[in-house]
Amino acid sequence: MKAVAIMFPSREVRVLDVPEPKLHSPTQVKVRTLEVGVCGTDQDILKGHHGEAPRGEDHLILGHECLGEVMEVGAHVQGLKPGDLVVPRVRRPCPHAHCPACRHGHPDFCVTGDYTERGIKGAHGFCSEHFVEDAAYLHKAEDSLRGVAVLTEPLTIAEKGLREVAHIQSRLPWKLSPGKALVLGAGPVAQLGAMALMRAGFDVTVYSRSPKPNEKAAAAEAMGAPYISSKEVTVEALKKQLGGVDVIYEATGASKVAFDSLQVLGENGVLIFTGVPGREEPLELQGDQVMGQLVLGNRVMFGTVNASDGDFREALEDLARFRAKWPGRLEALITQRHPPSEFAKVVEAKGGIKHVISFQEHAR
Repeated sequence: MKAVAIMFPSREVRVLDVPEPKLHSPTQVKVRTLEVGVCGTDQDILKGHHGEAPRGEDHLILGHECLGEVMEVGAHVQGLKPGDLVVPRVRRPCPHAHCPACRHGHPDFCVTGDYTERGIKGAHGFCSEHFVEDAAYLHKAEDSLRGVAVLTEPLTIAEKGLREVAHIQSRLPWKLSPGKALVLGAGPVAQLGAMALMRAGFDVTVYSRSPKPNEKAAAAEAMGAPYISSKEVTVEALKKQLGGVDVIYEATGASKVAFDSLQVLGENGVLIFTGVPGREEPLELQGDQVMGQLVLGNRVMFGTVNASDGDFREALEDLARFRAKWPGRLEALITQRHPPSEFAKVVEAKGGIKHVISFQEHAR
């Protein structure tokens, strides 16, 4: 079968002929890949910031955002049958008995770092014509979500972040409404995060670099989130315009923007970091000022990575809610579908919101 892989140590992306996988366990499922989303993590892998081949191999099959169709199920698999649409989770637990997170089913909080991630770290990904996965790591998607379910994995970032915010803000039992939220960035993770925040009841503003008009601004405003350009409105001016916000959802990977935004975070607010900086940029951080803001305002900053079983379930449910609330808006986030041979080109593509690799003859 065909598979898109990065070679080591050259970091060259190739379309390889590799053996088609077979079931080796009664709990496994064979899946035909329909679509694979391309994101900044893939770009970082190609640049050498991330990416690790399975032990003893010279290549890593790429792709961690995936929608597939069940082809074959093992004898012990329940709840899945051929023809079902499925979305796979990404991270697999470490093997260590002393890791409480992995042993309790939460590898997204692994404390050893010895986890594997399909398409990223130590395990082949989903950018191939077929893959085999244990049923425990597959989530069934309704057929009505066929055109948008490839967005599930990037949405899980927001689902996990909001779940953690809910835990943190339970310290404020008198707060009866979610309040205001600021989303930093306007890419796929930001747009989906804005949708999740709005669904949760927040009054959302999107703050990103490019001035209007642009495709990302149009997508945000089409769902009712005002879009403000950081090139036109400074953080200081933004604070005067919005006042203090309750939650900041960072989805840029730009450390200067993220820390500058602390000025807009209100009393008792929470700043969620989701981006991993992909470029070096100068950052002058006034430690006394930041510490004072956090302490005197009871503010919280936390980072979040990967997602759990529950986050994937919630993301699939939210995709259905989003389609009902904002018809056509999820579909509009997918800028273009490309053949597997264009993976490397797509990773470097400028413009648009979400680019997807399609293994179907005709994208539906």
